[in-house]
Amino acid sequence: HPRVNILQPGCGVGGHCIAVDPYFITAEFPMESRMISTARETNNYKAFWCAEKVRNAMLRFELRHGRKPAVAMMGLAFKPDIDDLRESPAKGITTKVLQSCNNADIMVVEPNVSEHKLFKLTPYKEAYEKADIVVFLVNHREFAGLNYRDDVEVLDFCGTFKK
Repeated sequence: HPRVNILQPGCGVGGHCIAVDPYFITAEFPMESRMISTARETNNYKAFWCAEKVRNAMLRFELRHGRKPAVAMMGLAFKPDIDDLRESPAKGITTKVLQSCNNADIMVVEPNVSEHKLFKLTPYKEAYEKADIVVFLVNHREFAGLNYRDDVEVLDFCGTFKK
């Protein structure tokens, strides 16, 4: 695809084209498009899987430390370095985590958006420094300058610290 490197790791497929358009094909040609349906199901499940990984990390932290963790959810956009949150799996994961957090301190970060009607946004450096668990959902260029922290649990779903 000319604008998106679709072979990069991530927490799912989002946006207003790739995440939505296949449903038009599968509705019109269900038998001929089973592979497309299966691909969409797999990509949709990835966001659920990521949310479960975050929740499990939060439970482990609470059992070890006797308190709720501070969690930094890094990125809401559907792809790096944009402000478009349409059909974003990162936004969905963050919502799922917030709904099940039981008063944990969840810091939501999106460096390309100044404010959001549903999420209270935290500056990325502040969230990164305060977090007990850091969850990279979108590989924004701002995050590339952060030093890896080995004193916290890092869930890197998008390859921010890939070698």
